[in-house]
Amino acid sequence: DKKIQQGTAGPLEGIPIGVKDMFCTKNIKTTASSKILENFYPTYESTVTQNLWNDGAVMLGKLSCDEFAMGSSNETAAKGNVINPWSKTNPMSPGGSSGGSAAAVAARSALAATGTDTGGSIRQPAAFCGITGLKPTYGRCSRWGIVAFSSSLDQAGPLTRTVSDAALMLNSMAGYDVKDSTSANISMPDLMTYLDNSIKGKKIGIPKEYTQDGISQDIMKFYESSISWLKDSGAEIVPVSLPHTKYALPVYYIIAPAEASSNLARYDGVRYGVRNEAATLDEMYELTRGNGFGDEVKRRIMIGTYVLSSGYYDAYYLKAQKVRRLIKEDFENVFKNVDYLLTPSTPTTAFELGQKQDPLTMYLNDIFTVPASLAGVPGISIPVGLDNSGLPVGVQLIANSFDEPGLISVARTLEKCADFNLIPDGAAK
Repeated sequence: DKKIQQGTAGPLEGIPIGVKDMFCTKNIKTTASSKILENFYPTYESTVTQNLWNDGAVMLGKLSCDEFAMGSSNETAAKGNVINPWSKTNPMSPGGSSGGSAAAVAARSALAATGTDTGGSIRQPAAFCGITGLKPTYGRCSRWGIVAFSSSLDQAGPLTRTVSDAALMLNSMAGYDVKDSTSANISMPDLMTYLDNSIKGKKIGIPKEYTQDGISQDIMKFYESSISWLKDSGAEIVPVSLPHTKYALPVYYIIAPAEASSNLARYDGVRYGVRNEAATLDEMYELTRGNGFGDEVKRRIMIGTYVLSSGYYDAYYLKAQKVRRLIKEDFENVFKNVDYLLTPSTPTTAFELGQKQDPLTMYLNDIFTVPASLAGVPGISIPVGLDNSGLPVGVQLIANSFDEPGLISVARTLEKCADFNLIPDGAAK
């Protein structure tokens, strides 16, 4: 109150923010929702959270996520499941890996929350929970102080109730950081000034690869409505193709586990984290990692180790990197002819906890979000309605690299057209 009276208040002064448990918070436990880090208290603050505190935000608490951000349902967290606030009779998944962040915002427990997005971990839970989730361009937000999963893909971003809140949050979160070698030294204008820009004459691409068999009819209905809303707002709708989209998931599930196997090699019980004592050093490593990691993390470490091993590196990892380049070129080529892309955020709405036990079935949840992550371009999921079961439906807008201002403009236009202002029954009033 004193700062507000003195005119020195920051743009986020006094706003309670939830923090995904992948962000290091000085002297506050940071576990990445893993047993192996259950007693880890960082001695430093992540750049993104420090930026938020510098602008006046206050930390409401740390939020659960999939272990080391590896998952699409928040079921891999060591401390148990997060329940989607939109659940009716049976507990539904909030999505993942930023499921705790999405659920907290949807339930009105937090005004906004931080998330990380490696292959859809902000956008997919945002769609499942009926909120806005923004993955910025790779390099827009510093990765320093964020627990690493896949270093060439990880990117921080906000989960919020509205597009304007997402713009406000990203204004504070983004910025060049000398401590992060992948941080982009490209200034970003005040996103709040772009909220009400007209999209008249803008070309919106509709990729044919994103309307496939198996997608929910309710999602297709709202996707088609979203196309009509943008057209009615003055945008030109253009059919486009991203021909290498079908390779995105296999490429992602080679590159991301490969980088994870390297990043997670540091958790050996020697310097920090949980340690299981044993007679020899090798046994200590084996016991510590065997007991400290969950099944999904172990699975991805094994996949990553395999594709990086001698004899398989060329066949898998190197080939995946080449196809990733082709996927990125698809986006570069399509953005020569259109300004933005509109796609569904997810192939289905939220599913019941425990319903998708097969890892491959779970991985398919990210089919519409992974391509933008591989290309490093920004994407935002916004809620546009409820399906026949009363569960939120989201659509995704994708922009060219570092065009968050334009992305915000189109997202705000679509948000106004959809006029989605429903909240779950169990939300704080």
